[in-house]
Amino acid sequence: MTLAAQTGAPVDEADPFGPEILSDPIPFHARLRDAGPVVYLSRYDVFALGRHEQVHDALADWQAFQSGAGVGLSNFRTEKPWRPPSLLLEADPPHHDAPRRVLSTILGPRALRRLRERWIADAERLVDEVLDRTTEFDAVAALAETFPLRVFPDAVGLGAEGRENLLPYGNLLFNAFGPHNDLVAEGMPRMGELSGWVNAQCEREALAPAGFGADIWAAADRGEITPDQAPLVVRSLLSAGVDTTVNGLAAALHAFATHPDQWTRLRDRPELARAAFDEAVRWESPVQTFFRTTTREVELAGTRIPDGHKVLMFLGSANRDPRRWGPDADAFDLGRDPSGHVGFGMGLHQCVGQHVARLEAEAVLHALVRRVRTIELAGEPCRKLNNTMRMWGSLPLRVGLQ
Repeated sequence: MTLAAQTGAPVDEADPFGPEILSDPIPFHARLRDAGPVVYLSRYDVFALGRHEQVHDALADWQAFQSGAGVGLSNFRTEKPWRPPSLLLEADPPHHDAPRRVLSTILGPRALRRLRERWIADAERLVDEVLDRTTEFDAVAALAETFPLRVFPDAVGLGAEGRENLLPYGNLLFNAFGPHNDLVAEGMPRMGELSGWVNAQCEREALAPAGFGADIWAAADRGEITPDQAPLVVRSLLSAGVDTTVNGLAAALHAFATHPDQWTRLRDRPELARAAFDEAVRWESPVQTFFRTTTREVELAGTRIPDGHKVLMFLGSANRDPRRWGPDADAFDLGRDPSGHVGFGMGLHQCVGQHVARLEAEAVLHALVRRVRTIELAGEPCRKLNNTMRMWGSLPLRVGLQ
């Protein structure tokens, strides 16, 4: 008897990491949700969750669905990780607690209040640089990549040289959460170089005397984390703090370019900028998938999932589940309350830097509202495929100025 038959789960033979589904996952997500709350993906021998209720519950239940065995397809119980696991993303209590507590304090409201005025001014300067030069531009290169690469590494305390390595490193990292397909193979030749560069930036001597990185090392000096943990916590910031914001910001700009009425709405009410970013994260879900591993036999929505088995949570599918968001779940709508989306995760492992990302996006959107009357596509956007992230490779925009 097959595993699917034993557990009672419907079976899908599709490859969710194939180029066709990565290019346009929405039809597959709808099929997955309609098939049932838990679906067995035979190609990878994993159980898939596509509905909001089950994804939310699995994310929140770290005791039954652990992160410590890896949040990718690889099972750290039986496979050696290609790099030391993240102390935040790939660890559970008690190992997860101290690093999470330190980073939550460092990235807390006081730090964001200090950064807010500076980042808003930086965003206005960048938008002025772009719009004083042209009203047609690639929004990925000009804004979505440039702004996070300017302000976030500065806040961490990185030097100016080499920070462009953060994007290909992040691309490699998020690809590695999937199977060893062509996307992973494409990045392998630079793995040693990029990993070595990132690891070097995490050492105390490489960081500015003031910044998030220095604050992490100061926490080690106080005994809140160990000296061995400090560079790994810095690495967690650099691994997850840039690509997610880049792609969330690109998602927001694409949403407004394809929904001009919503841009008018934001221009009329700029205070909606932060909620608009959350709606864009819900609508596009820059982080599409994450895995968990069962710590025991688990019954979820009537399906028995064996101990030690990988469970693939489709965050992008959950964020468009009409069972949670209603019949207009596929619409980008600033009138919606997007709270409860799982684009930043949920529960204990919810993204610790999500408020930093919101502040970056809010700064850019406010700067654009100040000068831009209309936004539209100036050409066909181009996707960049990644096993975990939903990305734009290019996003040609045309704007009309105030």
